Amino acid sequence: MGPRPPLILRPYITMMERCSYDGHNSGNAYARNPRTDSFIDRLTHAGIVPLEITHLGSGSSGNSVVYKNEDTVFLIDCGLSTRQMEKRLFLAGINPSQVDHILITHHHADHSKSALKSSKKWGARLHSNLETAIRLGWQPMSEVRTFSDLDRIEINHNVSVMPIPVPHDDADNVAFIIFTGGERAAYVTDLGEATDELKKHLMGCSHISIEANYDHNRLLNGPYPDSLKRRISGRGGHLSNLQTANILRDVVTASTKSIVLCHLSEKNNAPHIAESEALMKIHDSFDGDLSISGKIGPEFTHRIGENASRRISIDH
Repeated sequence: MGPRPPLILRPYITMMERCSYDGHNSGNAYARNPRTDSFIDRLTHAGIVPLEITHLGSGSSGNSVVYKNEDTVFLIDCGLSTRQMEKRLFLAGINPSQVDHILITHHHADHSKSALKSSKKWGARLHSNLETAIRLGWQPMSEVRTFSDLDRIEINHNVSVMPIPVPHDDADNVAFIIFTGGERAAYVTDLGEATDELKKHLMGCSHISIEANYDHNRLLNGPYPDSLKRRISGRGGHLSNLQTANILRDVVTASTKSIVLCHLSEKNNAPHIAESEALMKIHDSFDGDLSISGKIGPEFTHRIGENASRRISIDH
């Protein structure tokens, strides 16, 4: 593990995180101050704490990713049963009682199934936007902390998370950008297209987890009724392999060291198809690790916040 930020810097990092919104915001959507963000990242970079990223499961049967450094553990999505979540956390070398925060992208069960129960059992703080909390019947403040789009959610003194709105059918869905030690990671799933706002925040991320849900030909010629095919391929549906490949082509830079393709459809996709389509678009600009997150994890861990990201296989 790398060193923590010097003690003298930690209060300033926390203070700047809390004060890094422009004061002229309208409504609940806060505008970021890029000069302040840059200053925070430079301060935090003075003591880099590597962040480990492990997919616990991906797909229609349940989604969850765990993020861990020497100071904190947090989840994005909790779409498996509490029992399965605990089993997979232990396989990743994490005691569930170590989980400090659970952040939920949207209310669909494959992303939120056991979030409330697990948060209460483990003593973790639960976060979602207000629409998700309402749809799931969670009580703001007493059961869940609510955030607005583009809020900066402080996890601890060296990690913060920003929700980015994305279009998804019948849901107020968000992607998440994770800030740590001057680097960024992204978690993007359940959307029919990438907005300009999302692409702006994906640009130059060290790690990107992004869905590649379906192969267009397999979906078109598959067993689903036409109405479901239109919903999946529509603006509020899911990303196809080609859409994901084009997004990656637009946002991958020399800073991007690892990519995980996730939420692959079992009926309308295959790992080798998703991987080859992505590589065709980014092979000239990307020389890092490209992995596929399967239905049952954990299988591997990526680390950012060091000189280079690296992939660690997990033996069950």
